[in-house]
Amino acid sequence: MGLFSFLTKKQEQKEDLDKGLEKTKTSVFSRISHAIAGKSKVDDEVLDELEEILITSDVGVDTTLKIIERIESRVARDKYVGTEELNTILKEEIMALLQENKSGDGTTFDITGKKPYVIMVVGVNGVGKTTTIGKLAHNFKKAGKKVVLGASDTFRAAAVEQLKIWAERVDVPIVQQGMGADPASVAFDTVKSAVAQDADVVLIDTAGRLHNKVNLMRELTKIKQVMQKVVPDAPHEVLLVLDASTGQNAIEQAKQFTAATEVNALALTKLDGTAKGGVVIGISDQFKIPVKYIGVGEGIDHLQVFDRKAFVDSLFES
Repeated sequence: MGLFSFLTKKQEQKEDLDKGLEKTKTSVFSRISHAIAGKSKVDDEVLDELEEILITSDVGVDTTLKIIERIESRVARDKYVGTEELNTILKEEIMALLQENKSGDGTTFDITGKKPYVIMVVGVNGVGKTTTIGKLAHNFKKAGKKVVLGASDTFRAAAVEQLKIWAERVDVPIVQQGMGADPASVAFDTVKSAVAQDADVVLIDTAGRLHNKVNLMRELTKIKQVMQKVVPDAPHEVLLVLDASTGQNAIEQAKQFTAATEVNALALTKLDGTAKGGVVIGISDQFKIPVKYIGVGEGIDHLQVFDRKAFVDSLFES
């Protein structure tokens, strides 16, 4: 990719991100501007208003209190902090929280080191899990990777069919045995096929039923164990897909799935349809799991590698 093409692509991604975060920006950061209007310095009243805004923006109580405490200690240290500095301090503290949890460390869809790199994708039905897998496959393929999909969400015929449609659209191979098949058997065949094809990336779709956590845990454990018969350290990534527009419900789902399996990466979808973009900050902080991907629109290129600097810059851009 030439420099001009690269810069054009970066600009397009920035525009998509800005557009995707528009509702959050309008809802949250215009309220912060209103809260500090006409006030010369950051005092208890300003901090109380800021606390309320962050909590109602789904940043979460614990994460909000952590941010407020950090701002308070800076105000105490510097003796006097003007309200015009508040945005800068808030931006720095949010960036620091995301950095502590390695959210936004990635820059591209390139994967190196493990081959095949096995990603087991988990999440409840309706969050955009299968769509996220399709968009990931598209982006990995664009990055020059050979991708194989595995349809292990065999409890819903619609899930298998939807993944088949994505496989055809992106033009990548899919391993599937249809509805009612053993999910672990599908995962085993997928990984075996990927090794035979010398594939770079394997994406395994799994069922997202939370009504019985014990069964979910048992099923995900079984899928892992059978994949390890082919690739001993698989899966290399357990990616939990969450719908950002559900706010605190997304945090509850994260609790359930992190208890059921070893989630080590997060994807937050549907940021463009919500004013609750603050949930990205709260989930990253609360679970100490990096946010790796964000969905900022319905288009196939609207799944982005999460870049914390671009994200925070976009939130605070007037």
